[in-house]
Amino acid sequence: MNKNMTDKLGFFFMGLIGRFNENSSIYVGTEVIFTAGLKKFKGNAIPDGDGVAYNYNGVTRKMSFADMLKDIQAEALKYDAANIIYEERGTRLVITADGKNVNMATEVLKDREIEAGETSTLLNRDYLVKSTEAQALLKAIGIMSKDGKIKNNRIRKYNQIDHYVELLAPELSSLKREGTVTILDAGCGKSYLSFVLNYYLTEVKRMKCHFIGIDISPAVIEASKKIQAELGYRNMEFHAMDIKDFRDGRKIDVVLSLHACDTATDMALAFGASRDAEYIVAVPCCHKEMLSTYTYEPFKGIMKHGILKARLADTLTDGLRGLMLEAEGYEVSIVEYISPLETPKNLMIRARRTGRKDAESAREADSLIRSFGIFPSFRIYLDEYKYGDI
Repeated sequence: MNKNMTDKLGFFFMGLIGRFNENSSIYVGTEVIFTAGLKKFKGNAIPDGDGVAYNYNGVTRKMSFADMLKDIQAEALKYDAANIIYEERGTRLVITADGKNVNMATEVLKDREIEAGETSTLLNRDYLVKSTEAQALLKAIGIMSKDGKIKNNRIRKYNQIDHYVELLAPELSSLKREGTVTILDAGCGKSYLSFVLNYYLTEVKRMKCHFIGIDISPAVIEASKKIQAELGYRNMEFHAMDIKDFRDGRKIDVVLSLHACDTATDMALAFGASRDAEYIVAVPCCHKEMLSTYTYEPFKGIMKHGILKARLADTLTDGLRGLMLEAEGYEVSIVEYISPLETPKNLMIRARRTGRKDAESAREADSLIRSFGIFPSFRIYLDEYKYGDI
């Protein structure tokens, strides 16, 4: 290759450096193939901290991405042609250069090509996270077997996860902007839903996002980190701690809480409201706090039946959560996110920030709190996040 062509190659590399700097958290690697006659000479790079580990001619060097491209540009002068393959999650850029021209093409990646006549439907559902395209993800979280089949005993879980994405996708997509959307998963467990959302937002919607998983159990955090390493999802971080101990100045755009027990849901909701999160989503689990404390004389004859008192407590707890979020400036919807045949704990609380506090909702919440003789943990945590030591 002559110097004119390598200079042109350097022009393409300038754009590639900018792309790497913006998308380093989803960078997968680079492969370079130099050609001299019938012989080929290969090099490759993988992420390493803020830069790359570049292997060429049997030698691996740690260097910046820009310095690696300078080396490739200089080396190209010795050869007839060069192919540079730059890969991010879901996307590949291929730069081809020879003695006549330099070109670049973009490819959208899938785990495998969809065969003729094949569909991504199961139990009459058209999936957002398609089994034909997300095999690495579905295998890592145990939905798919090694031979590429959805496990029979995981079909329900697959449906639940995909429907969860379906319910959240419109709101999360509306947050798409130039910057990175930061999503905090409170009580993340093994983080299956965060991994699925990460895949969908990054590789399907092409959004820049960063996930923070927090759980008090070191064991599940280690499990999450293991899956993260397997998938190469570097736009995630995990912390074994109580959410009340999480101190970070970054803007939190979205707070998620799935099946957090009892008042842990209130803690997550209050955290999101105190940080002015744009979107808060919770699927509550057990409701214990109000059951043991609330009374209401007009319902005495009904509440003597334990099952009815428990169900009423569940409804009041989530209803109050909705009112108190509205009072803090959120538009709230409470929906069934899966069939009650799957689990009775099937309500999803979705709150979108408007910034307009609702005084009427605050008054309604106050009235219910006085009538039932309770003081919900949401308000305790909210006050502590805003004014206390949390």
